[in-house]
Amino acid sequence: QVQLVESGGGLVQSGGSLNLSCAASGFTLAHYAVSWFRQGPGKEREGISCISSLDDTTVYVDSVEGRFTIYRDNAKNTVHLLMNNLQPEDTGHYYCRPKMDLCGSRWLIENMYLEVWGQGTLVNVSS
Repeated sequence: QVQLVESGGGLVQSGGSLNLSCAASGFTLAHYAVSWFRQGPGKEREGISCISSLDDTTVYVDSVEGRFTIYRDNAKNTVHLLMNNLQPEDTGHYYCRPKMDLCGSRWLIENMYLEVWGQGTLVNVSS
């Protein structure tokens, strides 16, 4: 059974850190690019980071560049999002999504991704 499970969210104070996990079963995450998306309260879902397959090239949106790090743990079939210096605007539900091969120039477009969804994990940053 193909499945994604996001975890690691929680309540943290501004300036704090969390390390989110995206664990896959039924398929090998290392064969796919993986992105993290988030949806804040009253906001549209947005892509924030992607890691390519093959060479693990990473890309970030400006709002998280320098604070967040996406990386793989292939032994655990997992992709992580290490989030430092969290701010209240980082509050939201976080989801991971796999897509074929590389992040590419259209990694922010959700219909580029496989129809595999986890339940997400909630991040709540207090000021």
